Amino acid sequence: MAKLLTSYSMYFNIKYERKGKLFESHFQAQHVDDDEYLRYLFAYIHLNPVKVTDPKNWENKIIPNATIAKKFLNNYRFSSYLHYIGEKREEDVILNPSVFPDYFQTNRVFSEFINDWMEFEK
Repeated sequence: MAKLLTSYSMYFNIKYERKGKLFESHFQAQHVDDDEYLRYLFAYIHLNPVKVTDPKNWENKIIPNATIAKKFLNNYRFSSYLHYIGEKREEDVILNPSVFPDYFQTNRVFSEFINDWMEFEK
């Protein structure tokens, strides 16, 4: 990622005749080295769009109204959430869930997993 961001910054600076940093801080990555962390990432990634509905509570990692959050996710097309709950979409052709461990054998298991995370902090 560092090489990609450096290359893009150089391109951008040349194109727009500017100098200096393009991004505020260094790219930070953390190695996913166990199943528990990977499962957490599945929940985090799929629930991240919910912060649009209530950014203040999201900072505290609280989803105060799971019904509103579910409704939002069911209408949010820029996530693979809909794929994992069984909705058929054109975007499914670019998804390859077979590269992930078989955590969610059915759409219902995934849906219950996300619901559990929505209720986690309460």
